[in-house]
Amino acid sequence: MRVLIIGAGLGGLTLLHGLRRAGIDARVYERSADSGSQPASYGIHLDADGLHALHDSLPAENWKRIDAAGVPAPLIIRFHDPHRGVLATIDKRFPEHATNPITKRRAISRGKLRDALLHGTDEDADSEPLVHWGKTFTRYQMHDSGVRAFFDDGTHADGDLLIGADGSNSRVRHQRLPDLQRQDLGIVNIAGRVPLSGAVAAALPAELVDGGINNVVPARTGWMFLSTWASGDPDTTQYVVWAWAAAETSYPHGVGDLDGARLKNLVTERIKGWTAPLRTLVDATDPSTITTVPLRTMPQLPGWTPSRVTLLGDAIHNMTPMAGIGANTALRDADELRRSLIAPADPIDSIATYETAMRDYANRALKLSTRNATNAALATPANRAAFRALLRIGSHFAPLQRRMFGPTVR
Repeated sequence: MRVLIIGAGLGGLTLLHGLRRAGIDARVYERSADSGSQPASYGIHLDADGLHALHDSLPAENWKRIDAAGVPAPLIIRFHDPHRGVLATIDKRFPEHATNPITKRRAISRGKLRDALLHGTDEDADSEPLVHWGKTFTRYQMHDSGVRAFFDDGTHADGDLLIGADGSNSRVRHQRLPDLQRQDLGIVNIAGRVPLSGAVAAALPAELVDGGINNVVPARTGWMFLSTWASGDPDTTQYVVWAWAAAETSYPHGVGDLDGARLKNLVTERIKGWTAPLRTLVDATDPSTITTVPLRTMPQLPGWTPSRVTLLGDAIHNMTPMAGIGANTALRDADELRRSLIAPADPIDSIATYETAMRDYANRALKLSTRNATNAALATPANRAAFRALLRIGSHFAPLQRRMFGPTVR
């Protein structure tokens, strides 16, 4: 069996390794010209789902590189009043994952994670590359014994199965499930990052820089998220990444066209009067790192008839960043699909098994992510006041806190 994977993102590369370790001939086709042409972006937090998927799918050397590059990141969520400090602390560390060397939650730069996934993908034993660069997918065609993928350079590739791992604007999805479209939530994040050094390191209290997830909840509208991330830069140990989330209608028209300096001024104006550490954080941010992120999401996934073409990651369940689980869900997809395909079954039955499982956990992740985004940016003043009151009460009553926040998606 040969599997064609469209897209050399985290999920596609993890699936490539997992299938080849199981003896399945898999190849990746990526539109970027080479391995260094994709931006490293920010880091990600690897949770138990993502770490299990990587450990079980990757060769030992690839896993070793990820293990060495990651730094511990506790799953602690805090809610802050912008004037008076911490409203509530939610400790969601799981005892079974606290010391397990595989599932210990950790932060890693996207660049280092991608480098680790690309290790060993140059060529197979027959000198054929495992990742074909500069291959922009255009369409596929089904035939009796498999599927053919076409690329914009006039070439094609034949396989038994085709996996769309080609991101939120997936061309595979547009052909396979044309009615399944992303939704605009009417929310825009203004995001920036600053090295954790100098005045910023001196100004920020310990609870803002320990790798936990911090949410600043003003009394009225808007919401600020911040956390520290491994930088992947030998000259900078960590960055603080922050984002201001608000309804698109609360910004000037055309906010997406504003440059970093004007976006910085917007956020500075909205947080005036906040505590000095938070104002220092934004003030110290280089405007060139500040950008807008419109929040979009896939709707709840319906059922569909399985075929020789399936999807994983953002290509099928692109979600907002407001739950912090998008990348881990893509890694989980790769592992779920790997395990389904190596089982002794008809390939289409294996695809059906994967898609049934994926829809279940992906729909829960989509629901959580969308709820977090809308609660943060679109809440009415009355809802915001009630939420802040519940945070204070919940900090003293564990059963209420568990009811409010519940378990993570698993």
